[in-house]
Amino acid sequence: MKEKKKLSLAMQIFIALVLAIVAGLLLGNHADFAKAYINPFGTIFLNLLKFIVVPIVLFSIMSGIISMSDIRKVGSIGLKTVLYYLCTTAFAITIGLIGGNLFKGMFPMIATTDLSYEAAETTSFMDTLVNIFPSNFIDPLYSANMLQVIVMAILIGFAIILVGKEAQPVITGVNSLNAVFMKCMEMILKLSPIGVFCLLCPVIAENGATIIGSLAMVLLTAYICYIVHAAVVYSIAVKTMGGMSPIKFFQGMLPAIMFAFSSASSVGTLPINMECTQKLGASKEVSSFVLPLGATINMDGTAIYQGVCAIFIAACYGIQLTFPQMITIVLTATLASIGTAGVPGAGMVMLTMVLTSVGLPVEGVALVAGVDRIFDMGRTTVNITGDASCTVIVSNLEKKKEARKNKNA
Repeated sequence: MKEKKKLSLAMQIFIALVLAIVAGLLLGNHADFAKAYINPFGTIFLNLLKFIVVPIVLFSIMSGIISMSDIRKVGSIGLKTVLYYLCTTAFAITIGLIGGNLFKGMFPMIATTDLSYEAAETTSFMDTLVNIFPSNFIDPLYSANMLQVIVMAILIGFAIILVGKEAQPVITGVNSLNAVFMKCMEMILKLSPIGVFCLLCPVIAENGATIIGSLAMVLLTAYICYIVHAAVVYSIAVKTMGGMSPIKFFQGMLPAIMFAFSSASSVGTLPINMECTQKLGASKEVSSFVLPLGATINMDGTAIYQGVCAIFIAACYGIQLTFPQMITIVLTATLASIGTAGVPGAGMVMLTMVLTSVGLPVEGVALVAGVDRIFDMGRTTVNITGDASCTVIVSNLEKKKEARKNKNA
């Protein structure tokens, strides 16, 4: 019975996806109508997801840490997770740069005169480090600063473990609140197909003609790199370290993949991602720790986008990127991914940082800004799939470690 239910959510989202594309193309001449009357319902759905994400992250991480009841185990999972995320992000940006260089000759030459782009404030690495730690208990929850919420959850979780028996009522409370918010999330997820339709239809209506236009080749390059990264890097990682068939992995991830594609929000997809990875057999304690962290610091798709767009923008300005500049792009994009929030449009902020790091004109962002949402849909899909692959892998490694420990005991 459960199998049927799971299939139906994936099918519902898929049907909504197809209907949104058809309706969007039909409404091509009425994009304003789609934006004014269809998009608000999609925004309502995204708002509901954002509302549930903070309590889910806070209580699920605390619950996961309490259930592990061992600070060293949390450290071991955290270290594996961060190493995996950094390695795959470096792979992703490399694939983006290789893809960008391969297809560079086919990129359109767009005039760069009269370009203006207001660059967002970029923060230094040290500022990013300082901003990870909350200075106030309420503010991270209020502003949905995921990294700070994660740090809060870890600190409080550790404190609960260290207090021991006296904290039993708190443990019961945390687990109960976690269950309540999970149930609330289930209720919201039932609206996914409507949300998907209302979010995607206006995007297609607005961008349908533009995609066929000048930027088609750049978009195609980015999407080829997205697919290569997911099909090669994640498949190999899941097979070798996760002990799972890549086909089973991608099939299980379909609802989350389709939702991420239409919503372009890693944080918004978090609840569905948790559900998918747990159905794939990842342990709840691992998924509740690894996925929220990934939604905040793991940006493989965004890293690919940086590589392709940096080469495209350089080509438009007639600049040839040198090898050291490309290495700088790899390092900057990998580090910048840690400090960028998992919300629609975050990639633009990172692209500004990457262009600045290699001395490319920041105004070049205006060349791709018009269709950023189309880039965003693909990069978000890659981002959340990377988070899920890490969850499956870390969960498998922890299970093996546990089995060895039990065997030697």
